Amino acid sequence: MLNLVCFTEELSAAKMLATILPKIVPDITHQIIDFQGKTDLENNIKQKLQHYNTPNTKFLIIRDKDSGDCKEIKENLLTKIRASGKEELSLIRIACHELESFYLGDLQAVKKGLNLNSVPSQTGKKYRNPDNLSNAKQELIQNTGKLYQPVSGSKLIAPHLKLDGSNKSISFNFLISGIQKLCDS
Repeated sequence: MLNLVCFTEELSAAKMLATILPKIVPDITHQIIDFQGKTDLENNIKQKLQHYNTPNTKFLIIRDKDSGDCKEIKENLLTKIRASGKEELSLIRIACHELESFYLGDLQAVKKGLNLNSVPSQTGKKYRNPDNLSNAKQELIQNTGKLYQPVSGSKLIAPHLKLDGSNKSISFNFLISGIQKLCDS
């Protein structure tokens, strides 16, 4: 059986993955390791990968773009993955700009997860492509009357996220399809 090891920069992403992985790749085992921020992730990913020698294991590395350059972030991580010798077994996914863009891409999931009476329209200019928002976390906090908190909000919203490609966050859809391809190859 395939084992997928996921490395995230924070606990909120780990909570989201723990909920969606059994739905999108049900026939694998998975382990999620959250780091204490992007610097911790980037400083330790090579060593963590090098020490993983469990047969039939693949790796997902996910972090936020924040205000950085997506290509530079990905290349930096790729350099460390190459140095670990696990490049062929690894997938890097960057959330544009923050994990919360995934949730803003499915506002009905936010409504259900946080038990809200209403949410902004998904067809509104801001939410047609939430990956363009540089302040997704603040948008989500504001639009939920401060009910959204990263870790607890991720646990509550993730079970309601649509995984069929209809999420308006392109980076979320790439995450889902990337995981499926990684686990199918």
